Amino acid sequence: MSDTTNSPVTVVLVHGAFADGSSWNGVIERLQQKGVAVTAVANPLRGVSHDSAYLASVFDQIPGPVLAVGHSYGGALISNAATGKANVVGLVYVAAFAPDEGETLAEVTATSKDSVLGAALVPHKYPTDGGSATEFTLATANAREAFAADVSDAQAALIGAIQRPVSELAFGEPSGVPAWKALPTWAIVPTGDRAAGTDVVRAHAERAGAEITEVDGSHVIMISRPDVVAEVIESALAKVG
Repeated sequence: MSDTTNSPVTVVLVHGAFADGSSWNGVIERLQQKGVAVTAVANPLRGVSHDSAYLASVFDQIPGPVLAVGHSYGGALISNAATGKANVVGLVYVAAFAPDEGETLAEVTATSKDSVLGAALVPHKYPTDGGSATEFTLATANAREAFAADVSDAQAALIGAIQRPVSELAFGEPSGVPAWKALPTWAIVPTGDRAAGTDVVRAHAERAGAEITEVDGSHVIMISRPDVVAEVIESALAKVG
């Protein structure tokens, strides 16, 4: 593999629903050991338009080129936020959605034969300026099956306990013009993804023209196989750096 030490490109990691930046810890450690500049964004999880605008502002404030990496719902965000950003030089989808213009994640997941995410969602209300809105968490009993079948019992319990709720707007807002139509793209497709659904993740990666790496693992492949995820990111860096 090409040497990525002191790469001029900053890797921006975007976590998905129910998660936080710590889900990338194993990947970050490996990239930092290679001298890669890397940051994990605190995804607000308030909806596609809101979160994409926030991520776009992050890109704007990073000097130099950016490789955007999204997990799950984070894939939808990099697809939107990187559009028209001259400093974003590539996209990496990790068990991630890569929606096309006008698609919603609710419609996308409804087509999956592999995903069990819908049955695992628990709705809650949260206050807004106009009253209230709906957000979702994962039922603790379903978190392992849907998200983390290949991690330890302790890790699965931790994932369930620290999960962050995601607004229904993450699933219901239509996506905009996708950056994958204009940028080089890579994708990691876990063969046991029961959240986004292996079938959906693979179909989206193929449609985006991504260089695909398939690996045995669950939806949280960056936790169970951070070595593979880091290697794919390094490979992308070698081509865009």
